[in-house]
Amino acid sequence: MKNLMLTLAIIVTLSLGANGQTVPTYKVITVVESIVPAGLGRSRMIENETDLNIDDFTTTRTDGKKSDQKEIKRGDAKVDEFSESKLLNFYSVTGINFQNIASNDALISSKLNQLAAEGWELMFVTGGVESDSGKSDGKGIYITRFVFKK
Repeated sequence: MKNLMLTLAIIVTLSLGANGQTVPTYKVITVVESIVPAGLGRSRMIENETDLNIDDFTTTRTDGKKSDQKEIKRGDAKVDEFSESKLLNFYSVTGINFQNIASNDALISSKLNQLAAEGWELMFVTGGVESDSGKSDGKGIYITRFVFKK
């Protein structure tokens, strides 16, 4: 009986230790849907496929004024490898196109289901809009970011 209890205690301790040391990985999927009349905009779902290290683009200010940010090139932060899924625009020639919205929902749902099947857990969703501000503007986007954890 003592051997059984000792064995169970060791198994529990090892399994807790292994689970407690796992570092999560995060993934962000961004959906940009155009709010440009006549369907002239571009709507896409973007998934990064390149790892960057934030430390390579971060500096520390010691006196609140001096910064080494000029030594960091913005172009170095641009990634070349990402997947881009074509989506439909919110507007067509006649105005808001509800069929396009439903189609985008189906495509986004497909991606969310694919990631869930791969073991990714949806943690947060954030959205924002830069909308058409009137007759002379004619531009806008609706952006949604999905943050996943594995």
